[in-house]
Amino acid sequence: MKFYRTHVLVASDAKSLVLGSKRIQELLEETLKKYHLENEVKVIPTGSLGFEDSGVAMMVYPESIVYAPVAHQDIEEIVVEHLLKGRIVDRLKNTPKTAHVSVGTMENQAIMDIQQRIVLENVGIINPENIEEYIAREGYSAIEKALFQMKPEAVIDELKTSELRGRGGAGFPTGLKWDFTRKATGDKKYVICNADEGEPGTFKDREIMEGDPHKLIEGMMLTAYATGADYGYIYIRGEYALSIKRLEKAIQDARAYGLLGNNILNSGFNFDLEVFKGAGAYVCGEETALIESIEGKRGEPRKKPPYPPTSGLWAKPTVVNNVETLANVPSIILKGGSWYKTIGVEGSRGTKLFSLMGDLNWKGVVEIPFGTYLSGIIEKLGLGVSNSNSLKGVILGGSSGFLIKPEELDTAIDFHSLAQIEAGPGSGSIVAMDNHRCIVDMIKNIAQFFEHESCGKCTPCRVGTHQIVTILERISCGDGEPEDLTSLELLGKSMTQTSFCPLGQTAPNIMLQTLKKFRDELNEHIVNKRCPANVCKFYEEYEGD
Repeated sequence: MKFYRTHVLVASDAKSLVLGSKRIQELLEETLKKYHLENEVKVIPTGSLGFEDSGVAMMVYPESIVYAPVAHQDIEEIVVEHLLKGRIVDRLKNTPKTAHVSVGTMENQAIMDIQQRIVLENVGIINPENIEEYIAREGYSAIEKALFQMKPEAVIDELKTSELRGRGGAGFPTGLKWDFTRKATGDKKYVICNADEGEPGTFKDREIMEGDPHKLIEGMMLTAYATGADYGYIYIRGEYALSIKRLEKAIQDARAYGLLGNNILNSGFNFDLEVFKGAGAYVCGEETALIESIEGKRGEPRKKPPYPPTSGLWAKPTVVNNVETLANVPSIILKGGSWYKTIGVEGSRGTKLFSLMGDLNWKGVVEIPFGTYLSGIIEKLGLGVSNSNSLKGVILGGSSGFLIKPEELDTAIDFHSLAQIEAGPGSGSIVAMDNHRCIVDMIKNIAQFFEHESCGKCTPCRVGTHQIVTILERISCGDGEPEDLTSLELLGKSMTQTSFCPLGQTAPNIMLQTLKKFRDELNEHIVNKRCPANVCKFYEEYEGD
């Protein structure tokens, strides 16, 4: 084994690659060779370092110094001054404004106490394309423990003890779902990872797959062992090119190490899996539409019951879990369900990942224990509203989620507390809107998204989404009438109660909450023909000659 005195981690997540991190890494390696340092300094591509808003970032170990943003012309100075002479380049060092959003190596302990990284513990620490680095951090130790020290029923018991709930939005108890599949009769069983992350503003699952793909694979292996499955699919959005690349390499490497395939670790356990690329249909985030897609059919939801745990893929018992849910499992099995239960609050155990977006000073993915207040996430992790503007509202849990007013921010992020304000964690996104955003424009954009993504199977969703868009476009152009608000409310409630699947049932959520919480702004557009935020462009009337 070769030892290096210094390691330089270069952020190589999707956003960093778009910003040019691959060329930065190449220049760094070339410059190290120029100064004969290639045998002393190791360059490692890694996942997100949390500085993508600043530009390409790199972290130097063992000093834990982050340089961001790094440009081509900065590389030689970093190599000569820091890596050769041992002098930190202060002008390139990350600023205190962004330091606390790193992977936990910064000095600002008060901020890092807000986060607790379980799912993301390896992201920004290891090379996601090197299986040995994952193994070095106790990777695949959980599946080894399960195979040689635990019966499948004991694995399920640990999940039940942990009280892990699904992280895809519904929050169904994971151990209970596994138990249904374990007890279901069938000569073949499957595990499916739902990686069809299509909710606008949500990208937390991508962070896991790009930064630590083996953790997801190990989570699926444990699921398969517990439920009696021997094959799995990772159903992923075709647009997630980097996630696909890293997952496919991770699967190949796991097979090469005898961790996938037949007789894994000489235990008699057989399990293999593959990546299945979706075609970008949002409705395939619904588990039965996803299953239809894998079977080669049009992505439309099935009638339930039967439910997938007893009759799923090709009518066989099937477990379908979200990426984040599965990525929690290795730590639970390795450290115990009782340990996991100490994190979070009653009814909401463990941590939750959130994608921070919108009008915030910092945007990215954070992992917080349940029970953390929404206000703390906005102010301390998102660094507050950008440009010193005031906050108008927060969309929590995605476009099918919930609208939170500023006075509701002092609410803990957990299933029970959020229910008190008619909200929930949803898909795991927080989109902040400042006072320059127009509520009508916002709900119109959301409505247009759902109109486009409706599969058309049921009339309430197919027709309802179109009618909502038509009315909102009329209001945004200055042609709205007072009765339009009544129509929107009736349409929204009808869709919620009669749509076939969760897409149509939740599509009107934000709109319905807007009618309750921002009705005055809607009336400004309708009665006074005025957009308070000066975003909507009303028709102008011209006098004829």
